[in-house]
Amino acid sequence: MIYYKNDKRAMAHTIEHLYERFLESSGVTTDSRNIPAGSMFFALRGDRFDGNAYALEALSKGASWAVVDEPALAGEPRCLVVQDTLAALQDLARHHRRQFGIPVVGITGSNGKTTTKELVRDVLAAAFRTYATQGNLNNHIGVPLTLLAMPLDTEMAVIEMGANHQGEIAQLAAIAEPTHGLITNIGKAHLEGFGGVEGIKKGKSELYLFLAQNGGTVFLNADQPFLSDLADCRGAQKRIRYGRSGGSGLATELRLLSSEQFLRAEWVLDGKVWSIESQLYGEYNFDNILTAAAVGHHFGVPPEGFKQALEAYVPENNRSQILSWRGATLVMDAYNANPTSMGHALASFGKRPEEKKAVVLGHMLELGTESPIEHQALADRVGGFSLVWKVFVGKEFSKVKLPDGARYFPDAEAAKSWLDEQNVEGICILAKGSRGNKLEKIFS
Repeated sequence: MIYYKNDKRAMAHTIEHLYERFLESSGVTTDSRNIPAGSMFFALRGDRFDGNAYALEALSKGASWAVVDEPALAGEPRCLVVQDTLAALQDLARHHRRQFGIPVVGITGSNGKTTTKELVRDVLAAAFRTYATQGNLNNHIGVPLTLLAMPLDTEMAVIEMGANHQGEIAQLAAIAEPTHGLITNIGKAHLEGFGGVEGIKKGKSELYLFLAQNGGTVFLNADQPFLSDLADCRGAQKRIRYGRSGGSGLATELRLLSSEQFLRAEWVLDGKVWSIESQLYGEYNFDNILTAAAVGHHFGVPPEGFKQALEAYVPENNRSQILSWRGATLVMDAYNANPTSMGHALASFGKRPEEKKAVVLGHMLELGTESPIEHQALADRVGGFSLVWKVFVGKEFSKVKLPDGARYFPDAEAAKSWLDEQNVEGICILAKGSRGNKLEKIFS
C-alpha cells in the first residue's frame, strides 16, 4: 500500500513504485467489465460512478493490482492507495512516455483529427515502428491510456488530442510531451465550451505554445486560416510549412487531380512524378493527405512508402465512407459534425456526378447560443440544392425555418421509419450529423 501525497518527493516515489508494478502487469484498464489477465485496474471516479466500488471485483477477475483513492481499501491485498487515481494515471503515463527518446507527434484541430492521425500513422509505419491513438481515445483519460499502451520498441508515436474547453490541450500536451505537433484547422466546433471562435483559436494553439516552450517543431499548413498567425503569437520558431503549393523546407509538391469520386493526386518529388489513387472521398480530405505527406517527408519516409500507405488507407467508423445501401450510393459521414465540416461535406457532395441526390442531416451539438443561427444557415444552404429529398433530424432543426419540401424528424428512429418506405434506387445520399444523432441506425 502507498499513499499519493501532494509533495514532489512523495509523488516521485509513488510514481516509481507504480511504474514498477505497471511493468510487471499486462497493461492498464479503467473498465471493471473488461479485465485482461494481469492488468492494472485504475478505479476512476465519475459523475455517476465510483471505480473504487469495483476494485475488489476487478482483482477477482484477474487484475494484478487495483489503484484506488478510497482510504478504506488500504488494508486490502493488491490495492495501491493514491490520493487521486486520475492524477496518478496521468502522471504514470507521462513517466512511461519519458522512457522513450523518440519523436512524438501531437495532433489537434477542429476537423479531421482522426483521419489525419490515421494517415500520419500509416505513412510513418512504412518506415518506423509506429504507435498511435486507438479510435478516439483523445481526452484526459484516453491520452494516458494511449501512452501506457505504447510498446517499448516504439520508434514513432502519433497522439490525437481532443478538447472542448480552453486549457485541455495544454493539459494533454503536458502529459504526452510531444516533440512535434500540428493543428489540422480552426473551425466552428464546440463553440459552447470554447466560448466562440476566438476561444477555439486560443485553446487549440495551446499545442503551439507547448512546442514553443519546449523546443518542439510545428507542422504548419500555410493554406489554413489563422494557423500562421497563431504560430507567431505563440512563439513557435521551428516550423515545417506545407500547403497545396508546397512550402519552405519541404522538397515535395502534392497536387489534387480529381475529387468527384475518390481523391486522385499527383506527387512530385525530386523531379519524379508519383500518382496516388486514394480511397478517400471529399476535397476536404486532401489537406489531411497533405499533412501526412509533410510529416512523412520530414522524417524521411521513402516515396514508395508514401504511395502504398496513402492508397491502402480506407476510412471506417462512419467517416467519409462510400457505401452501397438498397441500390443507393451512401456517403456516410456521421462520425461527427459542426458548421465548418457540414459546409465542407455539402461542397464536396455538390460536386458528385450523380443526377439524383438527397441529404439526411443530423443536428449539430455543443454550439451554445450560436446553435439557431448555425442551423438556420445550414438549412438555407441546403435549400439551394436540387435534391430528391431533404431530411433533417434532431431537435435543433425544429427551431429554424426549413426549406420547402423538407422533412423533419425528431430522431433517427423516426427518420428510419419513413426512409424504409422510400425507393432509394439510384440515389446518392449524404448522411452527416453530430455523433449524438446516431444516424447510422437509419441505414442499418
